[in-house]
Amino acid sequence: MQQRWITDWTPSERWPHYTRANAGEVLPDPASPLGQQFSWEKGMARGWRDGYVHSGNYSADEFDDEHPEAIGFFGGYFFINLSNVRMQGVRSPAVTIEQLDLAFFGDHPDVPAYVEHPLDPRPDLTDAALAHIGWLLTTTEWPEMEQYKTDAKQLRASRPDLTELSDKELLARARSTQPLLQRGFHHHAITSSGSGVAPGIFYAIGEAIGDPTMPMVICAGIGEVDSAEPSYRIWDLSRAVRASETLTAAFDSGVSGLLDRLASDDSAEAAGFLDHWEQFLFDFGSRGPSEWEISATTWETQPELALSALDRTRFQADDQSPSIRNKTKSDERIAKIAEVRAAVAALGNEELNAQLEGAIVATNQLAFRERTKTSIVRTVHEGRMVFLELARRHVAAGTLRHADHVFMLLDAELEDFVADPQSFTETLALRHGEWLELWQLEPPFIIKDGDVPPLDQWPRKGSAPVELVAAGDLLQGVPGCPGTVRGTARVILDPMDPLLLEPGDIMIAPVTDPAWTPLFMTAGAVVVNVGGQISHAIIVSRELGLPCVVSVQDATRRIPDGATIEVNGSTGQVTIVKLP
Repeated sequence: MQQRWITDWTPSERWPHYTRANAGEVLPDPASPLGQQFSWEKGMARGWRDGYVHSGNYSADEFDDEHPEAIGFFGGYFFINLSNVRMQGVRSPAVTIEQLDLAFFGDHPDVPAYVEHPLDPRPDLTDAALAHIGWLLTTTEWPEMEQYKTDAKQLRASRPDLTELSDKELLARARSTQPLLQRGFHHHAITSSGSGVAPGIFYAIGEAIGDPTMPMVICAGIGEVDSAEPSYRIWDLSRAVRASETLTAAFDSGVSGLLDRLASDDSAEAAGFLDHWEQFLFDFGSRGPSEWEISATTWETQPELALSALDRTRFQADDQSPSIRNKTKSDERIAKIAEVRAAVAALGNEELNAQLEGAIVATNQLAFRERTKTSIVRTVHEGRMVFLELARRHVAAGTLRHADHVFMLLDAELEDFVADPQSFTETLALRHGEWLELWQLEPPFIIKDGDVPPLDQWPRKGSAPVELVAAGDLLQGVPGCPGTVRGTARVILDPMDPLLLEPGDIMIAPVTDPAWTPLFMTAGAVVVNVGGQISHAIIVSRELGLPCVVSVQDATRRIPDGATIEVNGSTGQVTIVKLP
């Protein structure tokens, strides 16, 4: 195995610490060369830089133009630059380094201590940072973000018949998405970094009034979380299936071939379902596992992914509707806000009261974060569909051996490939084999001091020994969404294969992204190996009213499938009641 991957970055000397925290749920697997360079380096990474500069905590001259140091890629794996993100705690009066670390890592033991660099303090940026904080604490509407959402949806609506475009026209359409990716991630970086402000303030207020679980309640049930929207639509479809003997029989025969069976059924119920399904895929076909990665499968390219989630959801009782769950959390939120307002007023601290009101408004950033991500994912998907069409025709012509080989291209090679595809056949096939080797490696959770071990020193996934749990053991994670549930643990490693998950089971997952979200409606609670206070699992669990604990290290390997466990989403504790 080579010591470095062909698209690896050089670690930053100025900001030398990197982490897979939060990065692991963005890109859990190695990025393809095209995904890394086309989508990230020429689009999203630049937007990330722009958003950070916009926030007032950084100046543009602190970033490299080609590889902005907010992130990094090593061994094909995506990392967030820990040293860089900590500048928000150093330079912003609203957030501390400790609060940032909690949001990203929970209490992970390997996080390096902060050591100040001479260039870290930037008093010249204070006014801009304060102005941005004022925006976060007062903003309820964001027209620029909403316009980008409209533009991303229009990009999908205006997709031409790709089979009628020439190779050059296909590439031109793909290239047109790169400025949109930069623009979208500009917004996403603003709200992603801003998402930690409200929880941080709430935790300080919670300590002042003696209510440490208050932040979770107030950050739940906020509504309009776009990444949860497909779950509501899947729920509605699942109710249609439950109410129809025809649809139920079709699903009982299995997800494989389901759409074909329904298409051959001349009943009004089958036709109505297929109409709704087609609209569902039009609206949400960009979603799927590892959806930031341009080579990944999605609900449009592999509908069985979403159909499997729908198949599980149809067994859930009507009273477990996500709308009912959300209403419960929303009511709890409203009641808790009133309770906390009264407690803060009793302290007679006007500054604390102002912080409370600002933090309540700043919870909008949690919904904004999911909205910007949803819009970016739509944009990535339009590029994906172009390259899949390019791959289809070149596999048919014999100039590509496999459709996935198109994603082995480097961004700078695209025009040359269109001009002379046959010259790349062998190179891309070899590159694809080397890329698949990266999937077997376990990337470091933390890279310290820019010391990236050579690839032949990375352990293989699953090779590190773990201590299995025993009955009575208590595992401590980070509390995500309040509530206590006892049930059967189901270790789900792939959202494409949820068939063991029954209503009320507790889903144990390595990491979650929106492809997992529909499974949340079947589960009684969720436990995740990694994550912090602004992780996807927590934000969506709070929207759907599902007890959740994250940052339970190696939960998927330590907790056996079928064990009876109790999850306390308020304390972050997972208790092993009985082994299978």
